[in-house]
Amino acid sequence: MTKYVGGLIQGDKVKVLLDTNIIIHRETSYPISEDIGLLFKWLDKLKCEKFIHPVTINEINKYKDEQVRRAFQIKIKNYTQIPIRSRLEKEIEEISRKYDRTENDKNDTSLLNEVFCGHVDILITEDKNIHQKAKKLGIEDKVFTIEEFLEKVTQENPELIDYKVPIVQKAYFGNLDLNDTFFDSFKEDYKEYERWFRKKAYEEVYVCKSDEKIVGLLYLKREGKDEPYDDITPRFPPKNRLKIGSFKVELHGHKLGERLLKIVFDNALNLRVDEIYVTIFDKREEQKRLISLLQDYGFYLHGKKETASGIENVYVRDFSRKADMSNPKKTFPYMSKRARKFLVPIWPQYHTTLFPDSILRTESSMNFVEQEPHRNAISKVYVSRSIRRDMRPGDILVFYRTAETRAYYKSVVTTLGIVEQVITGINSIDRLISLCRKRTALSDDELEQFWYKNPRNPPFIVYFLYAYSLPKRLNLKRLIELGVIKDIESAPRGFEEINDTSFNTIIRESNANANIIVD
Repeated sequence: MTKYVGGLIQGDKVKVLLDTNIIIHRETSYPISEDIGLLFKWLDKLKCEKFIHPVTINEINKYKDEQVRRAFQIKIKNYTQIPIRSRLEKEIEEISRKYDRTENDKNDTSLLNEVFCGHVDILITEDKNIHQKAKKLGIEDKVFTIEEFLEKVTQENPELIDYKVPIVQKAYFGNLDLNDTFFDSFKEDYKEYERWFRKKAYEEVYVCKSDEKIVGLLYLKREGKDEPYDDITPRFPPKNRLKIGSFKVELHGHKLGERLLKIVFDNALNLRVDEIYVTIFDKREEQKRLISLLQDYGFYLHGKKETASGIENVYVRDFSRKADMSNPKKTFPYMSKRARKFLVPIWPQYHTTLFPDSILRTESSMNFVEQEPHRNAISKVYVSRSIRRDMRPGDILVFYRTAETRAYYKSVVTTLGIVEQVITGINSIDRLISLCRKRTALSDDELEQFWYKNPRNPPFIVYFLYAYSLPKRLNLKRLIELGVIKDIESAPRGFEEINDTSFNTIIRESNANANIIVD
């Protein structure tokens, strides 16, 4: 597909020819395809021009029921009608002579002729014979079923990620109350905020609530290379970007800003953008805190943006594929394939509260709704007495959730982390609690119990970044079959280094986004 890129097509408007069966499915009172509404949603979203062929009009005019016929004749005015039946190309004539037996077969070939000639860009049809002829003509990459079309556009235009744990939920702007005091600062800072808010009624936004009150909000927007940036100085060069359109946190002390920032990075990775940016004032304390957090994770001041409400600062984060092993926050969530890799066990009672996006299907999300600081944080703490304790910044951690029973099937690898820092030589329980506070799933009492369990062998801690949740979970049985773990007795009990082959196997078998591993 020569024109097709991240949307479906760049530049000229996409010309999509719809077969008669698609039109009938769409316009009938009782659609037989559940995906038909989603298909037309995407066609409109991608600004495609929808064409119908004269043969479709002729077939509709053959309907015996006059009321149905007239209804269809009215509805097809919503489509661009091809005014002529184009002359068949030589290759099309050969296909017709070989495969067409009926008038319907010849009509189907007429549709393919429009694609073959380049009069339209693609054809969407559920007719298997048309797909077979398209393959013979070598244009099968321009002929789609509804399912194939949806699979392609959703892959190339991924939606914002929906999170399973309701600490953060997606909502429509239109379902939020603009009179909520949470929005007062937005209305004070931006003169046209109310009008902008109402225009976004059908768009989704990430919302955090506490006792039904909004305490955090994040709105993201993907922008393509043709996006104009006349009001930004210096002007942005063409790139695929993720814009942080709104970002506000009122519930402080709970690392909620980090939780929302991780969602920014997750979407940037999923949407395959080159850069992330945000425009922000710096006159409020909450804005200054946000700027500081962004700078910790690699955002830098690019320039200014002129608005009707004043001059905003523009902060940018390069999201090209590279990994800074000495300071992994600056290139989070990317990891270097040159880094060492470790399997790390985590007990089931601490797993999901530390890694909320790695929740298992057997767990109830309602058990993890509280705004716990360690749950929201990107930078977390792992407490260990492992013999191996020489991890370095940039090393990759593969977390292995253990199981109390049926470990062979229930112990699974779920999450990737990146080492920030290792602290040893901890000489008191007070020091341990101070270092771990708000970033570990262990309570102060549990830390104390852990400390006194073996005071002669004090624990060490690993600061790490919660980087990625594996889409598919590999259990101990599968890890043994793949040769990652030798046998059930060899399951990790501390930091167990694995080789590149084993790590790459985990990435491949878990259907992970391989783009996260760079260099």
